[in-house]
Amino acid sequence: MFKQTFYILLCAVMAFNLSACSTSGDSASQNSASLVQDGSQGLGSDVPMGVDSDGAVTVGDPNAQYQTQFGGPAALRENNTIYFNYDSDQIQDQYIGVMQAHAQYLRDNPDSRIIIEGHTDERGTPEYNIALGERRARSVARYMQNLGVDINQLSIVSYGEEKPLDPGHSEAAWAKNRRAVINY
Repeated sequence: MFKQTFYILLCAVMAFNLSACSTSGDSASQNSASLVQDGSQGLGSDVPMGVDSDGAVTVGDPNAQYQTQFGGPAALRENNTIYFNYDSDQIQDQYIGVMQAHAQYLRDNPDSRIIIEGHTDERGTPEYNIALGERRARSVARYMQNLGVDINQLSIVSYGEEKPLDPGHSEAAWAKNRRAVINY
């Protein structure tokens, strides 16, 4: 049942990604036009989701004015990355404290917003990596929600393999690229 649901979701994301790539025109109007209502993965039906012109899957409005008004506390900005195992979106125990600190700050500051970026290493197809990056970002968002963070404070974007932290082609480089980054 899980595999069937996963493959249906993956096919839907790939089809949506391909249709977004075939459009032309102003990228700002494309981003607005490509936003759709989506209630998958517990993010709620009132959260817009779309595919940006660079192929990144976005949930929420990354261009919203509030996200440029607040930089977040320096201590949280310095410890804002959650790393993942190969081909996994499961949060490792060592990153629970990082997410709890961010969640506490967001609960204490309800006007603050974050964007959670999902990233992968270079292995896998671009479509698969976009979907995996999205699953990683959603995993962090779900955990934040479980810690009491309001869903309206969370946006996600998946860059897949497009923004590597380390451009190398070794396991050490790939481990640095399998991540979710919390940005204020």
